[in-house]
Amino acid sequence: MPGIKRASPGADDEKNPLANVELKDEDAQNLQDIQKEIQRVELVVERQAMQKLTPVYEKRRAVAKSIDKFWPVALMNNATVSFHAQHNIDQIALSYLEDLWVVRDPTEPRCYTIEFYFKPNPYFTDSVLKKEYKYVPPPAASDEKADADGITDAMLDFSWIRDVQPSATPIHWKEPENALTKLHPRVAEEGGDDDMPAEAGSFFNFFEIADDPFDIGTTIASDIFSEAVDYFLGNVAGDELDSEEEDSDDDDDDAEEIDLEKPRAKKAKNE
Repeated sequence: MPGIKRASPGADDEKNPLANVELKDEDAQNLQDIQKEIQRVELVVERQAMQKLTPVYEKRRAVAKSIDKFWPVALMNNATVSFHAQHNIDQIALSYLEDLWVVRDPTEPRCYTIEFYFKPNPYFTDSVLKKEYKYVPPPAASDEKADADGITDAMLDFSWIRDVQPSATPIHWKEPENALTKLHPRVAEEGGDDDMPAEAGSFFNFFEIADDPFDIGTTIASDIFSEAVDYFLGNVAGDELDSEEEDSDDDDDDAEEIDLEKPRAKKAKNE
């Protein structure tokens, strides 16, 4: 009986019609050009959407200000913010927050300033705390001319890490020795190779320290602000905290408890 000849290893790879597909320089350039065109249209659509949404956000702003603790509850129903505001004293300070607003850069709307408006409180004298994510265009952008939609090639090559500079805002604490950022400082990683702190400390380090390694600003501006009503009502899937995490308040805080539980939506009469 004749023996069976086995295929050598890699024979199937040699026959694979999808292997080693060559891309001509002309085709590569065409793909790059169409990709830029797609990015340009997406940026235009994003700007138009923001223009349409701003007056609606203004209406929501008025309604939210009439609801007690709307913004503190919405923020604490987000897993990222609640993790960084896990100290009870942070939550008490945030309970004085009465308004939150995001101002988009008219030239580069992917950059913005986040504004927190506070009622008079026992912690700091500031009525507004701001954090700006400033657009710093690359040098080559100065010679570019925008198209009819106000878009330049530099905007299509936008890089958050390269082109955005976060700011720091000093907080004027009423009692410096009781400053939340001093009681719970951000602790750097000893001998670490990255910029991720070992401990985040107080949520208010977000304002007093320029760097935002935890992307809190992006979470607030791009997620919580646009979905504020759903966050307030606790309707955002995947952001609920486990009861064990919710009970992780700092035992050393002696301040009174504050209830920032999400409100229960009323059932419709026909349910």
